[in-house]
Amino acid sequence: MDAKTNRFISLDERITAHNYSPLPIVISRAKGIFAYDVYGRRYFDMLSAYSALNQGHLHPKIVAAAKRQLGKVSLTSRAFHNEQMGPFLEKLCGLAGMEMALPMNSGAEGVETAIKAMRLWGYKAKGIPEDMAEIIVVADNFHGRTTTIVGFSSDPDSRIGFGPATPGFKTIPYDDASALERAVNKNTCGFLVEPIQGEAGVRIPSPIYLKEVRRICTEQNVLFCADEIQTGLGRTGAMFCVDNSGVRPDMFVLGKALSGGLYPISAVLAGREVLGLFTPGTHGSTFGGNPLASAIGSASLDVIVKEKLAKNALEMGTLFLERLSSLDHPLIREVRGRGLLIGLEFRKPIAKDFCRLLLKGGLLAKDTHQYTVRFAPPLIIKKAQIEAAFKIVYNAMNSIKERE
Repeated sequence: MDAKTNRFISLDERITAHNYSPLPIVISRAKGIFAYDVYGRRYFDMLSAYSALNQGHLHPKIVAAAKRQLGKVSLTSRAFHNEQMGPFLEKLCGLAGMEMALPMNSGAEGVETAIKAMRLWGYKAKGIPEDMAEIIVVADNFHGRTTTIVGFSSDPDSRIGFGPATPGFKTIPYDDASALERAVNKNTCGFLVEPIQGEAGVRIPSPIYLKEVRRICTEQNVLFCADEIQTGLGRTGAMFCVDNSGVRPDMFVLGKALSGGLYPISAVLAGREVLGLFTPGTHGSTFGGNPLASAIGSASLDVIVKEKLAKNALEMGTLFLERLSSLDHPLIREVRGRGLLIGLEFRKPIAKDFCRLLLKGGLLAKDTHQYTVRFAPPLIIKKAQIEAAFKIVYNAMNSIKERE
């Protein structure tokens, strides 16, 4: 490691809590699908800040919207109205086919908001006795890092040391509709699920899973809440991942790419019969729905729609998946993905070592749970760039062959 890079990393290691284990690179600037280190070396960004950068780094239209709003007003709090929030949320609800939205900041805040909304609906609309509401979740989920959320995580690193767990959650296997049907009872108010499990290693359910989820939730009067923080807004080749299954949930939780990577923005979307139950004082956020966030969010949505990023994700994802699937190596267990959310799973726990090889070749990707490398480039990526990125992956695989 060179001296300049080492200086920044050493400072980070000394001054920050060690809740991450980043690759040994210090990013100094970025543009489009590329990131650059402190020496100006260029890298393909194939993580996109966990899909927050679907529009690419510093998209000029989103940056321009942020600059315009920064010259006017950034924050009012929800004690007053502002001219940006309503139009932004109307645009977002129109894309999602929902009636109302509740804006927040981070994805975890969005999930916490959805939990409160499902419980409130359970008590006010379904008639569940007070403090008896249950929400069903699935194993290997990742919905954030708050105390409540990690309490129903099945990942020991996320959960152990942070108890006691918040009650009111029941865990079932992922991609098992019959388990959901058995788990529902008279106190069940909601089912919270990722249409594709990203952090678990890009786990894709069977084609009928979400259709069955929709059927069961409708029949049993349970809210179907889709956490599309990572999978939404074009990432999987459709505006929302559930669109690939032809279903509509009762609630969406959105975040990450909602801001194009410029600002923390999240939102919960649902019908009026759900979000209309909140009254003044029952929930809030000082920064949620602020005019700067709303202006940025509106521009971010415009880019996704006008530049047809979902369509490009489908086309480029198909190409990249074909290329990765052509790799012939005994250490590869499986290549799977949808759109530009792709996982390369190894038979041995070498994913982080492989990411270091990719880094040396000029490509940034992230390991998950030791065995899987996740590829999620900005949705603006072009065919020639996919081919160039694949060449780096191909060379890294050859390097493993040589070592064996």
